[in-house]
Amino acid sequence: MAQSSAPHDGDARTPFLTAALRVFDLSLGEMLWSRRTILLLILAVGPVALTIAVRILSSATHLGPVQVNGVRLDGAALFGLLVWTLFIRFVVPVLGVFYGTGLIADEVDDKTITYLFVRPIPRGAVLVGKYLAYLACAGLITLPAVMISYFVLVPLASIPATFPSLVVDLAVILLGLAVYGALFAWVGAFFRRPLILGLVFVFGWEQVALLIPGYLRQLTIAYYLQALVPQAMPQDSTLSMLQGLFRTMPTTMTSLGWLAVFWAGFLWLAARTVAAREYILEP
Repeated sequence: MAQSSAPHDGDARTPFLTAALRVFDLSLGEMLWSRRTILLLILAVGPVALTIAVRILSSATHLGPVQVNGVRLDGAALFGLLVWTLFIRFVVPVLGVFYGTGLIADEVDDKTITYLFVRPIPRGAVLVGKYLAYLACAGLITLPAVMISYFVLVPLASIPATFPSLVVDLAVILLGLAVYGALFAWVGAFFRRPLILGLVFVFGWEQVALLIPGYLRQLTIAYYLQALVPQAMPQDSTLSMLQGLFRTMPTTMTSLGWLAVFWAGFLWLAARTVAAREYILEP
């Protein structure tokens, strides 16, 4: 017989924030030691291994700064390129997809969502608590990898001048994790097979929309994130044509404003969806 978990937020006695923090505490340990985290940790280590390989190769062969079409790319420029192409455009969306879509969908698939909903707490707090656990877990995976890559690539003499850019990069990456996570938390709460939809959005819709002139790129998260790290793209290289596609980028305040709207809107929708939806558990 199928089981259902009907909404019962009216019976909740625990304050929303307190309930969310309890779910966060319960979920963080489980999330950190899950197989998904181990696989995504390997993904985040990839850019670190790449930077170490580049540094070892450069030292072993006594090469100077990398040159592309005669343009010298020093350690800071290489690090910026790494942040833009690998972390912001790949690692951050992938973490958002694989964690965010599973916050509720995994509980439904494992038939454990009923045990969460029978507790006297708001159902939306379950989603928010698990979302906060995702954000902490994803940050612990990504931010150290970015910092290690920075200290491997950037010479000690350049650190005082480039460290503020590192702080900006870390903040933008954390913001990206928050916004993508909120979007895919809603996708996971509302749709069936949310992982497929998430991957189509990240590797299909966003990639195509960013290359099409016009307003469609404004319907992507990556469009606003990349506007916050203009220092990440080298000014003169073989990527100059690609950079030209993003020449008409929004201002910093516009990007922050829209990202805040996306974050708050999708997180609210996710919490409301979980609170209102009746989840049917098949035998």
